Amino acid sequence: MCLICGWIYDEAEGLPEEGIAAGTRWADVPMNWTCPECGARKEDFEMVTI
Repeated sequence: MCLICGWIYDEAEGLPEEGIAAGTRWADVPMNWTCPECGARKEDFEMVTI
């Protein structure tokens, strides 16, 4: 979950429009990726259980 805006990355869905296939684990998302909602860096995210 993005600590800036609250957007949640769902590993099951991925983010195909940004080239991240469904099923991509958070650990495998590139370090230079940014939040699609607010532009926050990956390091500004925190793991949450849904």
